[in-house]
Amino acid sequence: MDEKKVSEISIRNVGLVLEKTTILDDVCMEMKKGNIYGLIGRNGSGKSMLMKCICGFVKPTDGSIMVRNQVVGRDIDFPENMGILIENPGFISYYSGIKNLVMLAGLNRKIDRRQVEETMRFAGLDPKMKRHVQKYSLGMKQRLGIAQAIMEDPDILVLDEPMNGLDKEGVRDMRTLFLELKKKGKTILIASHNAEDIDELCDHVWEMEHGKSNVVV
Repeated sequence: MDEKKVSEISIRNVGLVLEKTTILDDVCMEMKKGNIYGLIGRNGSGKSMLMKCICGFVKPTDGSIMVRNQVVGRDIDFPENMGILIENPGFISYYSGIKNLVMLAGLNRKIDRRQVEETMRFAGLDPKMKRHVQKYSLGMKQRLGIAQAIMEDPDILVLDEPMNGLDKEGVRDMRTLFLELKKKGKTILIASHNAEDIDELCDHVWEMEHGKSNVVV
Protein backbone atom coordinates (compact mmCIF):
# COMPACT_ATOMS: atom_id res chain seq x y z
CA MET A 1 0.00 0.00 0.00
CA ASP A 2 1.30 3.47 -0.91
CA GLU A 3 1.68 5.22 2.48
CA LYS A 4 1.15 8.60 0.83
CA LYS A 5 -2.41 7.52 -0.03
CA VAL A 6 -3.21 6.64 3.57
CA SER A 7 -4.60 9.45 5.71
CA GLU A 8 -2.40 10.55 8.57
CA ILE A 9 -5.30 12.56 9.97
CA SER A 10 -8.96 11.82 9.28
CA ILE A 11 -11.58 14.24 10.63
CA ARG A 12 -15.10 12.87 10.31
CA ASN A 13 -18.21 14.94 10.99
CA VAL A 14 -16.64 16.67 13.98
CA GLY A 15 -18.79 19.01 16.00
CA LEU A 16 -18.02 20.91 19.16
CA VAL A 17 -20.47 22.76 21.40
CA LEU A 18 -19.21 24.71 24.40
CA GLU A 19 -21.63 26.45 26.76
CA LYS A 20 -24.43 26.11 24.18
CA THR A 21 -22.27 27.80 21.51
CA THR A 22 -21.42 25.85 18.36
CA ILE A 23 -17.67 26.08 17.81
CA LEU A 24 -17.27 23.36 15.17
CA ASP A 25 -20.04 22.14 12.89
CA ASP A 26 -19.76 18.88 10.92
CA VAL A 27 -16.09 19.34 9.96
CA CYS A 28 -14.65 16.73 7.58
CA MET A 29 -11.02 16.64 6.42
CA GLU A 30 -8.43 14.14 5.25
CA MET A 31 -4.68 14.80 5.50
CA LYS A 32 -2.12 12.56 3.86
CA LYS A 33 1.58 12.03 4.43
CA GLY A 34 4.02 14.44 2.82
CA ASN A 35 1.61 17.32 2.26
CA ILE A 36 1.17 20.78 3.74
CA TYR A 37 -2.41 21.75 4.58
CA GLY A 38 -3.68 25.23 5.27
CA LEU A 39 -6.48 26.56 7.46
CA ILE A 40 -7.72 30.06 6.79
CA GLY A 41 -10.53 32.09 8.30
CA ARG A 42 -11.33 34.96 10.60
CA ASN A 43 -10.60 34.99 14.32
CA GLY A 44 -13.22 32.89 16.05
CA SER A 45 -13.94 30.77 12.98
CA GLY A 46 -12.83 27.57 14.73
CA LYS A 47 -9.29 27.08 13.40
CA SER A 48 -7.46 26.95 16.72
CA MET A 49 -10.15 24.87 18.39
CA LEU A 50 -10.02 22.32 15.58
CA MET A 51 -6.27 22.08 16.05
CA LYS A 52 -6.76 21.54 19.78
CA CYS A 53 -9.18 18.70 19.02
CA ILE A 54 -6.66 17.09 16.65
CA CYS A 55 -4.00 17.25 19.37
CA GLY A 56 -6.32 15.76 22.00
CA PHE A 57 -6.52 18.90 24.13
CA VAL A 58 -10.28 19.24 23.56
CA LYS A 59 -12.74 16.38 22.99
CA PRO A 60 -15.30 16.93 20.22
CA THR A 61 -18.99 16.74 21.05
CA ASP A 62 -19.71 14.79 17.86
CA GLY A 63 -17.79 12.86 15.22
CA SER A 64 -14.27 11.50 15.44
CA ILE A 65 -10.66 12.38 14.72
CA MET A 66 -8.29 9.60 13.73
CA VAL A 67 -4.53 9.99 13.72
CA ARG A 68 -2.82 7.05 12.02
CA ASN A 69 -5.98 4.97 12.39
CA GLN A 70 -6.29 5.61 16.12
CA VAL A 71 -9.27 7.58 17.42
CA VAL A 72 -8.15 10.52 19.54
CA GLY A 73 -9.89 10.40 22.93
CA ARG A 74 -10.72 6.70 22.62
CA ASP A 75 -7.70 4.71 21.44
CA ILE A 76 -5.21 7.39 22.47
CA ASP A 77 -5.46 10.50 24.62
CA PHE A 78 -2.80 12.42 22.70
CA PRO A 79 -1.36 11.47 19.31
CA GLU A 80 2.24 10.33 19.45
CA ASN A 81 5.01 11.77 17.30
CA MET A 82 3.22 15.08 16.75
CA GLY A 83 4.85 18.52 16.98
CA ILE A 84 2.55 21.29 18.18
CA LEU A 85 2.58 25.08 18.20
CA ILE A 86 -0.79 26.50 19.23
CA GLU A 87 -1.23 30.03 20.55
CA ASN A 88 1.69 31.44 22.56
CA PRO A 89 4.42 28.88 23.36
CA GLY A 90 4.84 28.44 27.11
CA PHE A 91 8.46 28.67 28.25
CA ILE A 92 10.10 29.42 31.60
CA SER A 93 10.89 33.07 31.08
CA TYR A 94 13.97 33.25 33.33
CA TYR A 95 15.72 30.33 31.58
CA SER A 96 17.61 30.51 28.30
CA GLY A 97 16.18 29.03 25.12
CA ILE A 98 18.53 26.05 25.18
CA LYS A 99 17.75 25.31 28.84
CA ASN A 100 14.02 25.37 28.12
CA LEU A 101 14.35 22.97 25.19
CA VAL A 102 16.74 20.61 26.99
CA MET A 103 14.27 20.39 29.88
CA LEU A 104 11.42 19.60 27.48
CA ALA A 105 13.53 17.05 25.64
CA GLY A 106 14.16 15.34 28.97
CA LEU A 107 10.47 14.46 29.30
CA ASN A 108 10.48 11.96 26.44
CA ARG A 109 14.22 11.30 26.28
CA LYS A 110 14.12 10.85 22.52
CA ILE A 111 16.90 13.32 21.78
CA ASP A 112 20.04 14.61 23.49
CA ARG A 113 21.45 18.10 23.93
CA ARG A 114 23.41 17.94 20.67
CA GLN A 115 20.21 17.30 18.72
CA VAL A 116 18.46 20.15 20.55
CA GLU A 117 21.30 22.47 19.57
CA GLU A 118 21.09 21.34 15.95
CA THR A 119 17.35 22.05 15.91
CA MET A 120 17.85 25.52 17.34
CA ARG A 121 20.34 26.32 14.59
CA PHE A 122 17.92 24.86 12.03
CA ALA A 123 15.27 27.28 13.34
CA GLY A 124 17.69 30.21 13.16
CA LEU A 125 18.68 30.51 16.84
CA ASP A 126 22.08 30.37 18.51
CA PRO A 127 22.03 27.64 21.19
CA LYS A 128 25.02 29.27 22.91
CA MET A 129 23.10 32.48 23.57
CA LYS A 130 22.55 32.81 27.33
CA ARG A 131 19.82 35.46 27.11
CA HIS A 132 16.70 34.60 29.11
CA VAL A 133 13.55 33.94 27.09
CA GLN A 134 11.84 36.91 28.75
CA LYS A 135 14.30 39.11 26.86
CA TYR A 136 13.67 37.44 23.50
CA SER A 137 11.92 39.40 20.77
CA LEU A 138 8.53 38.11 19.60
CA GLY A 139 10.19 36.66 16.51
CA MET A 140 12.83 34.85 18.56
CA LYS A 141 10.14 33.38 20.81
CA GLN A 142 8.33 32.18 17.71
CA ARG A 143 11.48 30.54 16.36
CA LEU A 144 11.95 28.87 19.74
CA GLY A 145 8.37 27.63 19.64
CA ILE A 146 8.94 26.16 16.18
CA ALA A 147 12.19 24.56 17.36
CA GLN A 148 10.24 22.99 20.24
CA ALA A 149 7.67 21.61 17.79
CA ILE A 150 10.19 20.02 15.42
CA MET A 151 13.08 19.00 17.68
CA GLU A 152 11.96 15.38 18.21
CA ASP A 153 11.50 14.87 14.46
CA PRO A 154 7.71 14.31 14.57
CA ASP A 155 5.83 12.88 11.59
CA ILE A 156 3.02 15.43 11.96
CA LEU A 157 3.20 19.16 12.70
CA VAL A 158 0.21 21.24 13.85
CA LEU A 159 1.16 24.93 13.70
CA ASP A 160 -1.14 27.82 14.57
CA GLU A 161 0.12 31.09 13.03
CA PRO A 162 3.77 29.95 12.96
CA MET A 163 4.92 33.14 11.18
CA ASN A 164 3.49 35.43 13.85
CA GLY A 165 6.03 38.07 14.91
CA LEU A 166 8.64 37.12 12.32
CA ASP A 167 10.28 39.71 10.09
CA LYS A 168 10.61 39.17 6.32
CA GLU A 169 13.85 37.23 6.71
CA GLY A 170 12.30 35.07 9.42
CA VAL A 171 9.27 34.33 7.26
CA ARG A 172 11.53 33.28 4.38
CA ASP A 173 13.54 31.06 6.71
CA MET A 174 10.45 29.34 8.07
CA ARG A 175 8.94 28.80 4.63
CA THR A 176 12.18 27.15 3.56
CA LEU A 177 12.22 25.04 6.73
CA PHE A 178 8.63 23.83 6.26
CA LEU A 179 9.23 22.93 2.62
CA GLU A 180 12.33 20.96 3.65
CA LEU A 181 10.27 19.10 6.23
CA LYS A 182 7.65 18.34 3.58
CA LYS A 183 10.38 16.80 1.39
CA LYS A 184 11.19 14.52 4.33
CA GLY A 185 7.60 13.22 4.25
CA LYS A 186 6.18 15.22 7.14
CA THR A 187 2.47 16.05 7.26
CA ILE A 188 1.99 19.70 8.20
CA LEU A 189 -1.17 21.61 9.13
CA ILE A 190 -0.78 25.40 9.24
CA ALA A 191 -3.29 28.06 10.24
CA SER A 192 -2.38 31.48 8.89
CA HIS A 193 -3.88 34.87 8.14
CA ASN A 194 -1.16 35.46 5.54
CA ALA A 195 -2.40 34.58 2.06
CA GLU A 196 1.16 34.48 0.71
CA ASP A 197 2.18 31.84 3.27
CA ILE A 198 -0.80 29.73 2.27
CA ASP A 199 -0.18 30.16 -1.46
CA GLU A 200 3.52 29.32 -1.27
CA LEU A 201 3.34 26.43 1.16
CA CYS A 202 0.05 24.60 1.02
CA ASP A 203 -1.03 21.74 -1.23
CA HIS A 204 -4.61 21.87 0.06
CA VAL A 205 -6.53 24.62 1.86
CA TRP A 206 -9.72 24.75 3.88
CA GLU A 207 -11.54 27.90 4.90
CA MET A 208 -13.20 27.88 8.31
CA GLU A 209 -16.33 30.00 8.76
CA HIS A 210 -18.76 29.79 11.68
CA GLY A 211 -17.26 26.44 12.61
CA LYS A 212 -17.75 24.90 9.17
CA SER A 213 -14.99 23.87 6.77
CA ASN A 214 -15.01 24.54 3.04
CA VAL A 215 -12.41 23.29 0.59
CA VAL A 216 -10.60 26.14 -1.16
CA VAL A 217 -7.85 24.24 -2.99
